[in-house]
Amino acid sequence: MADDVRELLLSTTADADPSTPLSAPDLRLLIDHLRHRSDRLHASALSFASSNREPLASALLRAASSAASSASLQSSLQSALSPLSSSPDLSDLRSLSDRLVAARRELRERQEHLAAASSVASLSARLRAARASANPLDAAAAAAELKPLLVNPEGSGSGGDEPVVFGLLRGEWEQLVDELQVGLSKNVEECVEFASDGGKVVVRAGPSGSSSGTPGVALRVALQALEIIDSLDYGMAKVADLMVKHVFLPAISNISVTVSVEVLEKSGSTYPASVLSIVPSEELQGYKDGSVLYSRIIDVIKFACKFICVENITWTQSFAKLTWSRISDLVITHFLSKAVPDEASKLIEFQDVIRSTAEFENTLRGMIFILPDRKDGKLTQFVDDVEVHFAVRKRNEILVKARYILVQYDYKNPLCLLLQASDDHGDSVVDLLFQPEKCFISKSALQLMKLVHGALKDACLSSARVAKEFCYAARDALLLYKAIVPVQLEKQLNSISPVAAIIHNDFYHLSQEILGLAFEYRADFPSGQQKLVVFVDLAPIFSQMADGILRRQIQLATANLSEAIDGADGFQNTHQSQHCESAKFSIEQVVFILEKIHIMWESVLPRSIYRRSMFHVLGPVFSRITKDMLLIDDMAAEETLQLQGLIHLALENLSSLFLSLVENDDDEKFLDHHTWVQLDESIPSLKKFRKLAELLDMSLKSITAAWESGELANCGFTSSEMRNFIKAIFADSPLRKECLGWIAATPA
Repeated sequence: MADDVRELLLSTTADADPSTPLSAPDLRLLIDHLRHRSDRLHASALSFASSNREPLASALLRAASSAASSASLQSSLQSALSPLSSSPDLSDLRSLSDRLVAARRELRERQEHLAAASSVASLSARLRAARASANPLDAAAAAAELKPLLVNPEGSGSGGDEPVVFGLLRGEWEQLVDELQVGLSKNVEECVEFASDGGKVVVRAGPSGSSSGTPGVALRVALQALEIIDSLDYGMAKVADLMVKHVFLPAISNISVTVSVEVLEKSGSTYPASVLSIVPSEELQGYKDGSVLYSRIIDVIKFACKFICVENITWTQSFAKLTWSRISDLVITHFLSKAVPDEASKLIEFQDVIRSTAEFENTLRGMIFILPDRKDGKLTQFVDDVEVHFAVRKRNEILVKARYILVQYDYKNPLCLLLQASDDHGDSVVDLLFQPEKCFISKSALQLMKLVHGALKDACLSSARVAKEFCYAARDALLLYKAIVPVQLEKQLNSISPVAAIIHNDFYHLSQEILGLAFEYRADFPSGQQKLVVFVDLAPIFSQMADGILRRQIQLATANLSEAIDGADGFQNTHQSQHCESAKFSIEQVVFILEKIHIMWESVLPRSIYRRSMFHVLGPVFSRITKDMLLIDDMAAEETLQLQGLIHLALENLSSLFLSLVENDDDEKFLDHHTWVQLDESIPSLKKFRKLAELLDMSLKSITAAWESGELANCGFTSSEMRNFIKAIFADSPLRKECLGWIAATPA
């Protein structure tokens, strides 16, 4: 309205400033306009009311009715609240409200209890009806219907907030199911009878008599009821087990048998029966490709599917699940494993077995006896891997032969072996692969290497998978020697014996042979194995074993020689008979031990190893004896002669040993100057030992001259040793002092 007045004001004073006060004429004009506008609106309202008289009247009546109702409700509310308005507190109202809520809660709980009681009563009645039912199908159906109501699908047992009565009902249900399982499974077993001696089974459509005294039901009904309660595997388990033991086993393990099936019609009150018999056959039927065997198994399976499983697919699959794995194992054990060829050249003949086996499993898949997704193709998987089975068998045979060779070989009489090597039986004397020498090895090592070479030759003629197994067999055979022989001959290896020398040679020879295997065979291996098969890593192991055995023998020899030298008591007082005999016995013991080692090692060890080993043994011996003699602080004239005699005794008795250590092309060997030069170069302590024998018989001036010339220093003598030696032999004199001064002043 304010906006309309403002518009009228502006229209009347269009040319004037809006902020200018209105004059009297303008105000009168404005009033006239407003009155005219009001008359026009009034006329419009009257016109609208006259044209909409009835709707307006109805709306007014409803408004009047609503007002009356509101007044009535206000009056009722005031009447209801009038007692409260007169009460001083609200405690009675609160108490009344609490009682009302409690009453409603109690009513709801009683309704729930009544519903639960009704459910329990219903379940209990259904359980009683199922238990009392004479028809196992009805009982099984009732048990199946009650299962989701009583058993938690996520697991057995009751929940924490579950009434106890439901647990009791569940127990009754489980007892009902157990009774059905036991009764129906016995019913099935009574329908299938097996001969006590095996090879025969009689299947009746119903039991001939019930062991419990109650009449049984037909086989089909029993299996159907077991299927309803999810206990089909339980009900058929014993029948399946007995079928494998009494029917499948004799049908598979025996070659000359046939399958006979006879159907007996119903007679009187008895059920019709079917009889399967495994009967001997006069004709010897070899398995060859296995088709005869597989046909026999199929006949038995068809009999079971038709008369035991009543041609029901579900029951057939349950029977198959319980029997097929064991049937496959029997076929593999009694046929396929025996049909694996013994030679690689015969693998092509195994293709017929592969073909017939594949056809056999395809037939069973067509019968829906095994799954079509080939997960149950245990037999075809076996025959497809025939190369692996062949290789594994050959590998096991190689390892068995290798173990037999190593365990049965007799090392107790090695001297006989040495005689064989020197006579006509020189097959144990072999050429070393990377050295121009020969060595004597045991027959076990010789046979082992023949076995290894045979395996690798077969690997070169085989496929990649078979070659891999042959190569592994060769490696394992070599490792068997390392694992068995050192343990078996531990006692001999811990003493000086020819056996230890032979075992050293075995390891040494095998290490060189192993290095040559790659060069000899790698180019002929299948392409997939040329880089995978490795033998060179074994060579250092065998070489270290050989070095360890020889090092141990040298240590034992050195220890025995040192103990023998200890018996001379430092070679003191040899001018006395008792001490002289002790020193002489000690030298004889040393000579005996060295000659024993000489005899054992020279005939066995390769010459270079023999010479090197003897040098290691002789060096400490001569060094020790020389040192002990030079430590004597006082020597009588007779004592020097005794010591000189002991040195000559040792050198003379070791002449054959010395000759075995030098290179001499003459047929007649003897210790000449050239021989001693070779020995002195190889054994420096021997040169010093021999020179000591000369010093014991030389004059003081001669000794001094030899020192000044450097001869004694070249033999290994030191200035202090020579001064002590002169003091021990020669008495104190001006000449001795002069000679000692010359020796001290003259450098070595």
